[in-house]
Amino acid sequence: MPSINSSHPTDLLRYRPRRLRRTESLRRMVRETTLSVNDLIYPMFVTEGEGQKVEIASMPDCYRYSLDLLLKEVQQVYDLGINAIALFPVIPEEKKDNLGTESYNSNGLVQRTVKAIKQAVPDIIIMTDVALDPFTSHGHDGLIDQEGNILNDPTVEVLVKMAVSQAAAGAGFVAPSDMMDGRVGAIRQALDAAGYIDVGILAYSAKYASAYYGPFRDALDSAPKFGDKKTYQMDPANTREALKEIELDIAEGADMVMVKPALAYLDIIHQVRNATHLPVAAYNVSGEYAMIKAAARMGWIDEKKIILETLTSMKRAGADLILTYFAKEVALMLS
Repeated sequence: MPSINSSHPTDLLRYRPRRLRRTESLRRMVRETTLSVNDLIYPMFVTEGEGQKVEIASMPDCYRYSLDLLLKEVQQVYDLGINAIALFPVIPEEKKDNLGTESYNSNGLVQRTVKAIKQAVPDIIIMTDVALDPFTSHGHDGLIDQEGNILNDPTVEVLVKMAVSQAAAGAGFVAPSDMMDGRVGAIRQALDAAGYIDVGILAYSAKYASAYYGPFRDALDSAPKFGDKKTYQMDPANTREALKEIELDIAEGADMVMVKPALAYLDIIHQVRNATHLPVAAYNVSGEYAMIKAAARMGWIDEKKIILETLTSMKRAGADLILTYFAKEVALMLS
């Protein structure tokens, strides 16, 4: 690059970056980062019953759907060009227990939903959450002992059963979000042994103990009944630890890795992008979504422009894929 150090004004005026900003066509032509509908994964909530479409109070325009209405919504999502959904279940209290046994019920809500989606919209990619918090009566992602400590290895044994049952139902990717040590390798080994060698693993590799998850826990009624998740989710102050988690999950067989949340962790996304050639996903989480929706409803921001700018920042940081509750809106805007 030529030096621009010069004391003469006419020398400096040879360099005019604004030349490449003059028109919209020109700006599009030299744009470095492009957001596409192919980048989007749409998280969806399924609940028991029929004819149910219940808006989540802290997540405007997001709903819990019963399976009959969810299938119609999935078809609309696919027709918009969105290739993948991430499925999250709302489990009735009477089906929860301390061991999360409902998580691997072959006729459970998740398993029935996956089978029905595969039959109705066979080409859409279904990503299923592998974590126990929706299924445990205490709301933690792992099994607990009498003192309330999270038990890593016994939890992994349940997660393995859960992942295999989801694969048997037709999931294209299982997505362990629990942050137990060693679970990616155990799940990969079990999937292969059961013959599901083509089922991928999207690992929530750098999942932080974040305050941005509040609305999501409202959606699933899955907030922990005691304590917090800081002994297994990551400290928001740490960077090197994220890279270690990424390295471990890749070594154990992850096909994709994820950083969660996204907006406050763009630096982590960037460093993960530089550390691996695997696809990197970012989760634009419920708190990030809710803040934009709330500000827009107050008339303080231009909602559409803020959504596109926010998701573009995640792409610019290095994310290949973005899980976002804005997926449908973005697909319509981009079309």
